[in-house]
Amino acid sequence: MNERIKPKNSVMALYLVPIYLVYLCVFILPVILAIYFSFFNFRTVSSKTFVGLFNYKKLFTDPLLLSSLKNNLYLVLVCMIGQIGIAFVFANMLYSRLINPKVSNFFRTVIYFPVTLSAVIIGYVWTMIYDYHFGLLNQLLISFGFPDAVKAWLTDERSIMTVVSIPMIWQYVGFHLVIIMAAMTSIDKEVYEMAEIDGASGFRKAVSITFPLIKNTLSVCVLLCVSANMKAFDHILAMTNGGPGYSSSVLALYAYKISFAENNLGYGNTVSVAIMVVMVIIIAGAKGIMSLFKSKE
Repeated sequence: MNERIKPKNSVMALYLVPIYLVYLCVFILPVILAIYFSFFNFRTVSSKTFVGLFNYKKLFTDPLLLSSLKNNLYLVLVCMIGQIGIAFVFANMLYSRLINPKVSNFFRTVIYFPVTLSAVIIGYVWTMIYDYHFGLLNQLLISFGFPDAVKAWLTDERSIMTVVSIPMIWQYVGFHLVIIMAAMTSIDKEVYEMAEIDGASGFRKAVSITFPLIKNTLSVCVLLCVSANMKAFDHILAMTNGGPGYSSSVLALYAYKISFAENNLGYGNTVSVAIMVVMVIIIAGAKGIMSLFKSKE
């Protein structure tokens, strides 16, 4: 019976054609064109000059690009710890039997709400929070008796990357929280009850039960976090535009400035290709490390 109502392979292939066309036009074709244009030096498409590997040689001697790459790697590390770590802690707290389900759902909604906002809006809101004269952060420091800690947060080169990473962590904690809590619902509650009978604390249950049983989901969160923060752009553009100087510049913002501010489209495409290559290497490395841990188990 199932064989009779099953559509033919040709029909299924026909259904998939629109999806493949969209994927081809939105992803594959732009990647191919970016690689092609990276071998040229041009300001307009009609005035291309073939330069071969010159743009790629320039990559390895460009201090601003290397600084942007370092900032990206810092964002990946800090946001991975902040977003996934805080989400894991909140998930264990909200999933506890001590908290009323209605209260848990309320806090889950509140924590998820920033995810629904535009990254540019988040950037402008936190710019006001960091404002030297009227910002909430400096006002709180003064109110709690720490006037010496007041400073212009978005102009300090030493701490600027930490400062811009906080809004990114704040916005996407809820995203990972929902994923982690969805994974936790697959864990049999009797396992937690037996652990509580044996006297296990909340910390012990999180480390010995929750973490091992949702490890695959946490791996997905890690990959999503890496890919998102390697493409970081909107928050930093809204808050600092890469400043002061280039101290908070990241690869996507640097490619944007090279391409449209300096009108160097050839080198801009080269930087874009470099972003893709670095992202693939990091994601492949993360997957390799995670599979290594799984094989040891």
